[in-house]
Formats: sequence, C-alpha cells, structure tokens
Amino acid sequence: MEPISIFKALSNETRLNILKWLKEPEKYFPVQQAHLPKEVNIKGGVCVGDIQAKVNLSQSTVSQYLSMMQQAGLLESERYEQWTYYRRNEKNIAELIQFFEEQL
Repeated sequence: MEPISIFKALSNETRLNILKWLKEPEKYFPVQQAHLPKEVNIKGGVCVGDIQAKVNLSQSTVSQYLSMMQQAGLLESERYEQWTYYRRNEKNIAELIQFFEEQL
C-alpha cells in the first residue's frame, strides 16, 4: 500500500464519492444499464457507464478516475465482453484504515 497514491486518488470529490457509492452499489446504482446473463457474477461491481451517468462527466474522465483509483489499490475491476465493472478493494481499504489507526 502506498499512502501517497491513495491520498492523491481521494483528493478529488468525485473520486471520493465514487468510492463511497461503491460501498453500497445497490443503493446508489439500483438499476444498472448492462444486462448480464444470470450465470455472470460481477461480485457487486458497477459498470463504468452507470458510474459515468451518475457523475455526469465524460467517459474518458471517468475512466481516468477509475484507473487512478485502481492503480492506488482502492478498486478492483472485472471485464465481461465490452463492459468493465468496478468494485471496492475491501482488503486494501481495511489496510488503509489500519494505517490511519497505527500511523496517524
């Protein structure tokens, strides 16, 4: 875990909101646009298009934000055909909380 890259990723209100919304995807993204077969399990992930619609920014900006958060270890992604789904990396978030408790 690199705290500086995490802090940079969280230094933007939209990115911080995305992380918050992905904590409860069923609450913040109740109807997702992409219809997946029942056998596909995205494990709580949310499609980039649904995140983009919520933040009302360009697809390239949202993709850049999600990539930055994934590189910082805050998000995981899973691809299904042409769609990419993002979810929180709960293990790394727990480590970040532990870092705060122990170091700050």
